[in-house]
Amino acid sequence: MGPFGVPELLIILLILVIIFGASKLPQLGRGLGEGISNFKKGLKAGPGEDASEADENNQASNTSN
Repeated sequence: MGPFGVPELLIILLILVIIFGASKLPQLGRGLGEGISNFKKGLKAGPGEDASEADENNQASNTSN
């Protein structure tokens, strides 16, 4: 499975629950997911294009197929 096995991941999860509390974990996960999504959109956009423009262009090309 790589450098982290199931026991290691469970220990990390336990530490996160202790530090942040169970009620904050969904918010942290949602924020992390949105951050990764925005990062991927930024990579697709390219250097001279806004991420929202790239998303609009991608949707337009998907509808024309």
